[in-house]
Amino acid sequence: MLCHGLVDVDTMVVSNVDRQSRKHERGSALIEFAFLFPMLFFLFLGVFDMGYFSYALIATTDAARAAALYTSTSSTTSSDSAGACTRVLMEFQAMPNASLVPSSCNASPLQVTAQSITGPDGNPASQVTVIYQTIQLVPIPGLPGKWNFKRVATMRIKT
Repeated sequence: MLCHGLVDVDTMVVSNVDRQSRKHERGSALIEFAFLFPMLFFLFLGVFDMGYFSYALIATTDAARAAALYTSTSSTTSSDSAGACTRVLMEFQAMPNASLVPSSCNASPLQVTAQSITGPDGNPASQVTVIYQTIQLVPIPGLPGKWNFKRVATMRIKT
């Protein structure tokens, strides 16, 4: 170790070599980010889409349950598909794409049917089937653009 005055020569040489090697690495973080950004972006969009699809699934389940609750009030409403449709549409008004949900329930993307059945316990019951086709938020390669959710709710008719 050579000392020249108050400066350590070995430390000067090492720090000079470090500076030169770092000069060749400038911009590498930007290049790495540029390579990873598309994957991270599509990962974020995929998570966003799956969150929306989960929300649509929950809304479809709640709508089927609300319609079944209405149709189970009496034997005259047990097969009232129009009344069940009204209840489903009211539940779907909370959806972020409520403006895209049609006003009828007999064609895609929303189909609602109500029927009177005999329940598993042998008592009269009503059964409501709700089929909802989601909208495509972001077209991501490899993921289905639209999903179909079918939910069936059965409730015993109150007597």
